[in-house]
Amino acid sequence: MGHQIINKEGELVSYDVYGIGNALLDIQLDVNHEFLTQNDLPKGVMTYVSQARQTDIINLAGPDNIRQVSSGGSVANSMIVLQYFGGTGFFSCKIAHDEAGTQYHDELKSSGLDTNYDYQARPEGETGRCLVKITPDADRTMSTNLGISESLSESELHLDALKQSTYLYLEGYLTTSPLGHQAALKAKRLAEENGVKTAITFSDPAIVSQFKAQFHELIDNGVDLVFCNESEAKEFTERDTLTEAIEQLKVIAKTFVITIGPRGSLVYDGNDLITVPATEEKPIDTVGAGDMYAGAFLYGITNGLSWQEAGQLANLTSSKVVTIYGPRVSQADTVALKKELQEMKT
Repeated sequence: MGHQIINKEGELVSYDVYGIGNALLDIQLDVNHEFLTQNDLPKGVMTYVSQARQTDIINLAGPDNIRQVSSGGSVANSMIVLQYFGGTGFFSCKIAHDEAGTQYHDELKSSGLDTNYDYQARPEGETGRCLVKITPDADRTMSTNLGISESLSESELHLDALKQSTYLYLEGYLTTSPLGHQAALKAKRLAEENGVKTAITFSDPAIVSQFKAQFHELIDNGVDLVFCNESEAKEFTERDTLTEAIEQLKVIAKTFVITIGPRGSLVYDGNDLITVPATEEKPIDTVGAGDMYAGAFLYGITNGLSWQEAGQLANLTSSKVVTIYGPRVSQADTVALKKELQEMKT
């Protein structure tokens, strides 16, 4: 478990993970492949767009095709599921004093997460949004406007909470904003100075490609844990094969996890590379699969599971989320998933 800190109510709290990430209200839309082609939306990747462009896309798809609106963002999703499993988390983000920001904050608090907005007021502005277009093959294509999250900076860090956490967890998307990148660098430096382990998710192959210099600045002096998929691993290490990418990752990361789609995941615990087979599920919506993997895995390694068991729980969780609509499993799901892991162990 994490170390202890006094919160504003004077209570002793411990944090397994301190996360920093973009706070985005996810708006999920059902579309077909033709819609993506006709509207110049690169399939299966995330691109940054203006808020006006987001509104145009919603109007073109038709408001009736909006399936769900919920709090999102990569690290946010991971932190919420960590909390659902019974872990303890603190999440730093930037949301505005608007309707979307209120919904977002309410969802964070209902999950049990502590946030920087327990200690500071929300500023004026517009909370970021991410349009998630889901095609019949269950793939997701994202059009993101960061809104006020683009100015996420060191001001949103809660340094005492960070110092007293077991892991710091950063998302690769922070590299796209100069202020966010500086906040990530400061948080990582502070974590290292205070014995807090550091973890990062690469987030998206296109982001790794476009902001490689920032990624290198952030992790070339070493990182405790990397989360990535096969494409991101190859892109970052500039290697053609997964085997070569793994050897290169060992140079900069003490431990890492590489998700390999329907084949499951590879977990490197610092000594051994463990293959964790996937659970076979028919996906209907792949939104949040990587986020659920990371959240469940971080819960596992900070709450007594072995690295293989954490990988199994993470696989189960990511396999579950692709069978439902939305970026997260429910709290009830996490209870069932922990029970399923126990049954696998016996």
